[in-house]
Formats: sequence, C-alpha cells, structure tokens
Amino acid sequence: MTKLNQVIALEKGTKTEVYGKVTKLHHDVQKAALTSGISRTYQPLDDEGEQFPPESTRVQVRATDVLDEIASATSRLFDLTLTKDFGNTTAFADIKVGDQVIAEKVPVTTLLFLEKQLTDIATIVAKLPALDPAEEWRRDEATDLYATIPVKTVKSKKIPRNHIKSPATDKHPAQVEVWMEDQVVGNWTTVKFSGALPASRINQLKERVRLLQEAVKLAREEANSTVVTDRKMGESIFGYLFA
Repeated sequence: MTKLNQVIALEKGTKTEVYGKVTKLHHDVQKAALTSGISRTYQPLDDEGEQFPPESTRVQVRATDVLDEIASATSRLFDLTLTKDFGNTTAFADIKVGDQVIAEKVPVTTLLFLEKQLTDIATIVAKLPALDPAEEWRRDEATDLYATIPVKTVKSKKIPRNHIKSPATDKHPAQVEVWMEDQVVGNWTTVKFSGALPASRINQLKERVRLLQEAVKLAREEANSTVVTDRKMGESIFGYLFA
C-alpha cells in the first residue's frame, strides 16, 4: 500500500537522480572521442620488413546504449509523476479549526497553494499599524475611523500693557513701564483620527491566521496520506519513442 506523500518523496529524489544521469549521458554522447574507435594493423611488404604492433581505440559510448539508459532511468520518473498527479485528483481533506469546518474536500494542490498565501497574509497582518496606546480611541461612525475624545486648548495672544510710573512734567517725559500680557482669545478643539487598528484586534487577526495555517497543514498531511494506485506510462512512451 503506497501513500501519496511517499510517492511525492520518491519523485523528488528520483527527479534529482534522473536529471543528473540524463545530463551526463547527453554530454557524453556528444563527445566524438567517446563514440569513436579505431583498429589498425600493420603488414610489411616482405617478411624482412619492420614490424609494428597493432593500434586500437575502443568505443566507450554507444548511442543505442545511451537511449536505453535514458529510457530506463526516465521511465521510473514518468511513472512516479503520473502516480502522484493521478493521486492528487483523489486526495482531498477538510480544513478544520477546532470543530469548525472552514472548507470541505479541498484538493491537496489547493492546500499547497493556501499555505503560501497564508504565509503572505501573516506577513501583512504582522505589519498592520496599531493605535497609539497613549491615546483614548473610539469608533467614529461618521468617518469610519478611530477618533480620540475632543480635547480643548486655549488660544492666547500677546497684548501690550503699560503702567505710568511717573507722569510727564515740563522738564521730564513720563516714565512708562511696558510689558506683554497673555490674553485668551479663543479655544482649540482637537480630535485625532486614525486608520490603524487596536492592538487587541491585530493580535486576534494574528491568532486566526496562525490557527488557519495549522489547519491547512494538517489537512495537507491528511490529504497526502491518501492511498494511491501505482500508474505506469514510461515503458509505453519510450517503447514508441526509441522503437
């Protein structure tokens, strides 16, 4: 009994092995020195002539052998991939958070997609701006924003004041003391607005994303535990290609 996750693991290792082997065979068959050979013998014109030993270079790579090896190695990869892809069409699992079913019978390929998407969403949620905890915030329905309680502050203005210390005489001008005095001329009412979220809400969202990520991983593991039937097509494909 073979499970889908076992086929996936086998396919990954086989793919690396096959690609390496096929690449080497592809390079070897292009090297003339490996696919060429020669045999030379020397015969003097008469029995008294100088003798030379025979010369030969053996053919190290035959194209037919290369094709056979490629077919043999790649057929296994084809079969594993077919078995995996066929298994993916029957591998489903529910996404559940606690007792709540979020989605039913989700294909394993979709679960893999969701895992990546939730990783991106978790990054976004972690970077959401939080409301300044030093302020008191409330929801403002008119603007659909968070707003602080209105705070009033006074607006003051410098007003010159003077005091006659001694009146003028026919001999001396008056002695006047001048100073500036702050005088309230109005009031500012300040309300701060923010499009950020309360820290408690951000933490809630983080927890929801985390729980869903765990649920998707568990669902993927369950889906990958689906029993699959071995499928074969490699021998037929290469039986046609290299016949």
